[in-house]
Amino acid sequence: MCLLPSDEPLLSRALDLATQAVGLASPNPTVGCVIARGQTILGEGAHHYDQFDHAEIIALKQAASRGESVHGATAYVTLEPCSHHGRTGPCADALAAAGIARCVVATVDPNPLVSGKGIAKLLASGVEVLIADPSSVPGQKARRLNDAFAFSIQHGRPFVTLKAALSVDGMLAPAPASRTATAPHWLTGEAARADVQHLRHAADAIVTGIGTILADDPTLADRTGQARRRPLLRIVLDSNLRTPLDSKLVASAANDILIFCASHASPEREAALRAHGIEVHRLISDSKHLDPGEILTVLHQENIRSLLLEAGSALNGSFLHANLVDKLVFYYSESELGIDAIPFAQGVTSPYVLQQQLQQTERTTFPHGTSEDIRITGYLHNPWSNI
Repeated sequence: MCLLPSDEPLLSRALDLATQAVGLASPNPTVGCVIARGQTILGEGAHHYDQFDHAEIIALKQAASRGESVHGATAYVTLEPCSHHGRTGPCADALAAAGIARCVVATVDPNPLVSGKGIAKLLASGVEVLIADPSSVPGQKARRLNDAFAFSIQHGRPFVTLKAALSVDGMLAPAPASRTATAPHWLTGEAARADVQHLRHAADAIVTGIGTILADDPTLADRTGQARRRPLLRIVLDSNLRTPLDSKLVASAANDILIFCASHASPEREAALRAHGIEVHRLISDSKHLDPGEILTVLHQENIRSLLLEAGSALNGSFLHANLVDKLVFYYSESELGIDAIPFAQGVTSPYVLQQQLQQTERTTFPHGTSEDIRITGYLHNPWSNI
């Protein structure tokens, strides 16, 4: 059955609530719920992992606290109500028990073990269920909010987004000979760089290589100022533990930095880094090129759902050749760097060629002086392809 025009603003409100909870729900999905009679909202809420209650339960409790009966009302939920016992009981049962008459769902649950079962429970209880078309605006918004959860729960590894700022000729940075040591070279303007911070805020972790640390001395911080449940995990792939103890990254350590190294790395360097509050994880491989697949396996065990790759040419190429990049976000400036500049990814002929493989591409522009930067976003692996 199709959604009614009167359903759209209330489902949109539920999506707004879910969006406000980005960074607060992982490793659970991000979910918003509104319970309404007609256009009157009786209760609403969004899931925050540390508060246990799912969005539907928060909305039911808010309605009860206001003395509102939800019998015969409609629940608008951005993700199919759960059907199983986890940290909390099934939300589908709670909605049915409260007397909800209709449930409007933006998208089904991507978890293959539970997908469709919540809807089945509601239907068995006599609740009318409407599901947004996956290609509709609310369907697409709901899915984009939980790309990482959908992919991770199905494939057993974090969802990897590769972000790169590039020149118009597809290069990553000027040739090393033309750069100042540890001084970042900004290709894009402030608006595009501010947009990157939202990518960081939505991610559980950010990863770069030792080459970027030595060349740019970044902090890799989430600078949005928005609340998040756990700090952005800042990860460096550093085979030989060359990360400088006087780097900005080390100076800002707050139990939120993880360095992966090879098994042969110096124990003395490891001890020095640990003394600064940095976790060091030795991989089994003794190669100078750390295995991205092994790294993702470790991170998945730590409940990391989403990983933002902001790295140099070698690491970009390593993840791409291992087929471990799921989403691309390219920011193109109008400047040109020339053939001697650092390529986007080792072994990849051109980011423009790679773009031809993308699914569901989007184009956005950002002002940059008298010109503009262009963001191209698309998927190499659709996290919802099996849903």
